[in-house]
Amino acid sequence: MEPVVRTPSARTMPLVQRFFRTPSRPPTTPDLIAALTTWRGPDATTDPDHVHRTAADFIQLAAERHTAPTGELPAVADVLTRTLLAIGELDLTDADAVRLGPQDYARRLRGAVQGADRGLSPDAAWFHDELLVAVCLHVLHHFVRRSPYIQRHMPERASRIRQLVDLNDAEVAAAARRSEPSREDAEFEVAYAQEVVRQHGWLTIVGVDFANAPNRWPLEDTYLSLQAEESSGGPATGAGGQQRTVLLADRALEGHERVLLRGVAGSGKTTLVQWLAVDAARDGARVPFVLPVRRFAREGFPAPDDFLHAIRHPLADQAPEGWVVRTLLAGRALLLVDGIDEAPEETRGALRDQLRRLLRIFSGTACLVTSRPSAVEDGWLSQERLAEEGFTELSLAPMSRDQVTHFIRDWHTAAMGDEQCREQRDRDALKEYEQRLLHSVRIYRELRRLATNPLMCGLICALNRDRSGSLPKGRKELYDAALEMLLQRRDPERDVLYADDVRLQQGARELLLRKLAHAMLDEGLSELPRSRVIDVLNGALPAIPSARAAGDGEKIFRHLLHRTGLLREQAGVSVDFIHRTFQDYLAAKEIVARGRLNTLVDHAHQPEWEEVIRMSAAHARPDECAAFLERLLAAAPGLRRPHVNHRRLMAAACLEHVSELDPAVQELVHRRTKNLLRPTTEQGARSLGWVGPIVLEQLPDPEQVPGDQQALLLAITATRVQEDAAIDYLARLRGRSSLAIRTELARPWRHFDTERYAREIIAHLDPAGLYFPVSDAAELAALRGLGGRPRIQVAGVMRTDELLAGLVPERLTHLWINAELPDPDMSWLARFPGLRVLRVNPRLPRVRNVPEGVTITA
Repeated sequence: MEPVVRTPSARTMPLVQRFFRTPSRPPTTPDLIAALTTWRGPDATTDPDHVHRTAADFIQLAAERHTAPTGELPAVADVLTRTLLAIGELDLTDADAVRLGPQDYARRLRGAVQGADRGLSPDAAWFHDELLVAVCLHVLHHFVRRSPYIQRHMPERASRIRQLVDLNDAEVAAAARRSEPSREDAEFEVAYAQEVVRQHGWLTIVGVDFANAPNRWPLEDTYLSLQAEESSGGPATGAGGQQRTVLLADRALEGHERVLLRGVAGSGKTTLVQWLAVDAARDGARVPFVLPVRRFAREGFPAPDDFLHAIRHPLADQAPEGWVVRTLLAGRALLLVDGIDEAPEETRGALRDQLRRLLRIFSGTACLVTSRPSAVEDGWLSQERLAEEGFTELSLAPMSRDQVTHFIRDWHTAAMGDEQCREQRDRDALKEYEQRLLHSVRIYRELRRLATNPLMCGLICALNRDRSGSLPKGRKELYDAALEMLLQRRDPERDVLYADDVRLQQGARELLLRKLAHAMLDEGLSELPRSRVIDVLNGALPAIPSARAAGDGEKIFRHLLHRTGLLREQAGVSVDFIHRTFQDYLAAKEIVARGRLNTLVDHAHQPEWEEVIRMSAAHARPDECAAFLERLLAAAPGLRRPHVNHRRLMAAACLEHVSELDPAVQELVHRRTKNLLRPTTEQGARSLGWVGPIVLEQLPDPEQVPGDQQALLLAITATRVQEDAAIDYLARLRGRSSLAIRTELARPWRHFDTERYAREIIAHLDPAGLYFPVSDAAELAALRGLGGRPRIQVAGVMRTDELLAGLVPERLTHLWINAELPDPDMSWLARFPGLRVLRVNPRLPRVRNVPEGVTITA
């Protein structure tokens, strides 16, 4: 991310060169930065006073072009000196720093001197931080210029640093003569912002129908601020080399220029995109471009001038020529690329490369890319390549218990405006359903396991209301009941009997929707042109007499669009399902009905087909399912070994959804996957969790495993199963003394029943050196019930009053803030007399007003 405070390289580079020794020969390997500094070691040529004078020169240079806190410049110079001296303290090579980029390198330097700016005003602290990013950019440019190793082994990252410096110099040169946007551009931007708010300012709430706006509710009234997790390695991380940083997802782009956001189906990715777009449109600092990949998946990533036409934006023909390019050049664009996984596999690589080129050309452009977790495992989206492209990887976290409670209450508040709640008795009944559901979610493990994302929570709320508080069990049953509600009972129970003259029952409606879902799957698309939808329906009508008698494909399409609540039409041009999960579920049902289950074997190694395969196994008859699983387990000539293993693990994963299966086939699945389910690496151990409870049956007895390293791998696997049966398995590891194992056992608390996990796991872990993570108020209360612990890690977004109520003052000695807090004011910590250390993740917003006597560490 380029700096906000800009200094010309011609005057900045000589100052930077004061910090580093001139090499006797060009380096051919990465160099430790601390060894390069001129103020360290027996042959030091400068001292900290020299660094202070250079810091003052940087400040003077920046103050010539930017508004600076004049009265505090000496204090800023003192803080900047301390921060720059940390260059000689961090255990980083020049290649490591270039890989981090200026923004993250600056964060690492600030993290090394936590609290150094405690005496600065907010304006002075901001000026220091932004100037530090500018200095870091030129420091990295110095490393790139001096090191043939970096130029040869990191060409893309080196090119990125050069581009940022070039852009910086261009901005400095143009600052004095930069003109305001033309009147035509400014007027269009106002109209465009209003259209963004109109298009994206509504949230679809499953199963709630309003009199004037079916299935919609204002986004700002109903939006749930989700949490996103960032994992990073390093010496301070926990088990598995992964440290979990929790951020507010809707503020992710405040600290990162480019983000890849992963999330399972229904986790809220598209809703987050809507929120960011509306927020940007209202704020005016950036111009949002929402780019659903399904709109241009076949054609490739559009050129900037084609952005609006590619997504069929209603104002596309009114945009001034070159407006999008001018917006990108000004560094004011926000690209929201939604659903990179919805591009066909054969075009995804080209699409990715086109996006990369665009971001390199317009290097000041902020960008969020969303995807399902397993559909972007290619080279570009590996951790290393993500960093080289300037991307930070975040994952949407499952909804916490507190968030589920908020969602259920918001859903029922929204439902109070439904036309079915005109009478007081209807509102009273809905309030009763709300309380009954809140009680059920707290008590029933199966329900808690399902209610982890907004889509499933919405379905559960709708079905709870539809069935007067009686809910189905399991995911397949939940979707079966949802389709019955939407396709059969929705209109009659709303007294909408004659909205059109098409009379179709649930069976016919579902058949037609299945044909559309299967066509999308078959063609590798998540939306179809409207004309193609009509063709599919016309092709299906001859075999469905009741539908054929009701009208042609055009008429049937309008009926399905308006009366089922499952389809959306985009700008009169394309059609998709309201959620990809419905498409996968219906396509799976159609595949089984056509007797084509075995054709799925050819796709079983492709992550994007996982949901279809699971649901197909759930729909299949016992004999069909047995034959299908046997084919998944069979040898596959010509298929790479990782793909063969993936197929076999898919067979194991299907067992969770199958209601009836030959025991011999079950045993075959267990036997063929047995060796696959014995992890030898941490990455392999983590990847097994999605298979499900069958993993626990195959893992060895943890009490019989002698070494801590193998026991740790077992813990990593078992904690990711996220079933109650895992607690019994993990309980046999709780006596281990290894800190890595204890950390891994404490980590997944939020995925299990709070009280039971606290009683059977947390209470038995030796607290020596262990930070106990708490993700919500329920976990904090449970830990308080155990008497508290000396070391607590705040691993979820919580308010100050919740922390004060849950932490035990006389017990707490170390507090680790690893989640973004709504209020960074830490003065409340004065109530904890024994607190000695406050550990703050440097990737989080800065904390302030830390009491004296408390040491701040990163």
